[in-house]
Amino acid sequence: MDLGLKDKIIIVTGGAKGIGAAISAVLAEEGAIPVIIGRNEEDNLQHLAHIERSGGQGWQVTAELTEPDECREAVKAIAAKFGRIDGLVNNAGINDGVGLEHGGYEKFMRSLHRNLVHYYLIAHHALPYLKKNKGAIVNISSKTAETGQGNTSAYAAANGGRNALTREWAVELLPYSIRVNAIVVAESWTPLYENWINTFNDKESKLAGILAGIPLEKRMTTPEEIAQTAAFLLSSKSSHTTGQLIHVDGGYVHLDRALK
Repeated sequence: MDLGLKDKIIIVTGGAKGIGAAISAVLAEEGAIPVIIGRNEEDNLQHLAHIERSGGQGWQVTAELTEPDECREAVKAIAAKFGRIDGLVNNAGINDGVGLEHGGYEKFMRSLHRNLVHYYLIAHHALPYLKKNKGAIVNISSKTAETGQGNTSAYAAANGGRNALTREWAVELLPYSIRVNAIVVAESWTPLYENWINTFNDKESKLAGILAGIPLEKRMTTPEEIAQTAAFLLSSKSSHTTGQLIHVDGGYVHLDRALK
């Protein structure tokens, strides 16, 4: 299916690693021009080289998204380069394990800046350009907001905020025909996920237990499966879909636990 994304300028925060890298690559395969915003220029350029070797196009801006000024300047640089912005994927973040008992104000607030505040700031600064082109926004979220996980209060709160902003922006941006949706991720194998698994003494047993709890095919969702959904939601093929929290998770969150 041709998604009609050719030459569309689409921002992907955290677009050089994990799920973000898969989204950038799929968008490039569809003929779009993904623009990666990430803190590590070497990672950004390395993934862009991969995209270009595969026949795609892209660009990057190096920015620390926890810094409000850098969020503004990143969007400004993209607008100056291309003169337009057609879509936004808010993706960057990390499950940083800031819990209730062993957390604290500073850690909690730092985590919100890592995982939520820049979702608002990038969208805020990109909005004038999205309005011109009836663009679309996709927020990547996590099942932690709905299921809980334990010892991750800040990340769960950030994802609750991501879900709420998705619904709120969908309402606010109706007059501009800007659609806003979220993809809720459960268990997906990424470098960060692998690092987390490696913190367990018996990582093989831990991983087997997780896989056993995923209803569909007892396997993790691939980053590419999430990326394909993101591309669809950014495209005109989903032209009457907005305000939705779409779970790409093999049934992890909603199917009866007895199936697991």
